[in-house]
Amino acid sequence: MRVALFVTCVNDTLFPRTGRAVVRLLERLGVEVDFPPGQTCCGQPQYNSGYRHQAEPLVRRHAAAFDGYDHVVTPSASCAAMVRDGHPRIGARAAAEGRGRELAEAAAASAPRTYELTEFLVDVLGVTDVGAYYPYTVTYHPTCHGLRMLGLGDRPRRLLEHVAGLELRELEGAEECCGFGGTFALKNAAVSAAMGADKARHISATGARAVCAVDNSCLMHLGGVLARLDSPVRPVHIAEILASTEEDVR
Repeated sequence: MRVALFVTCVNDTLFPRTGRAVVRLLERLGVEVDFPPGQTCCGQPQYNSGYRHQAEPLVRRHAAAFDGYDHVVTPSASCAAMVRDGHPRIGARAAAEGRGRELAEAAAASAPRTYELTEFLVDVLGVTDVGAYYPYTVTYHPTCHGLRMLGLGDRPRRLLEHVAGLELRELEGAEECCGFGGTFALKNAAVSAAMGADKARHISATGARAVCAVDNSCLMHLGGVLARLDSPVRPVHIAEILASTEEDVR
């Protein structure tokens, strides 16, 4: 099977190890992974800030970059949700404004082929045990886009529960937002910080060594809050846990 990796601009710029972990994991499972070099931002920051027209060229570019692939896999629930939900909305509005159907058709072609990583593993590959080894205590934070827009449900948890050596600890208030929300954290900094502090206290109370999620953007926010609270808990993307093997730990 041949898939395209949509690494996202946040991961490409700040967390390249997550992209590398996705490639290691998928190749271990027998998947051939391509990295289309034409990919850029999916347009989520512009769209969420109200700049819909400015996001349109990014929708067009995204569809062109990933054209021809049966599956597009991304380690980001928020960007997967943008492609699956935001891109069709942008295309539909462009068509309603009399600017043609091209954008709507491009979005319609790419949206259903785009999967968040845990979705792809469970729903497409049909696996929950990926042969991972991670001998640490971990708590899982379900991010808002994964929980509410993609409906990931228990897919991430099922994958974590099959990781050898991993002890999964329950997180109080798990379904509450961490306070990041992309541009929300910039425009409403005080509220964002307060929400992050509440979430960080719950994470620290688990006694886990690591908190994992399907979005590095949320983990970046939580990591900053945890550090300011002098918490020893470190943020780790779920892809890095699933890619880990006994040899890596040694």
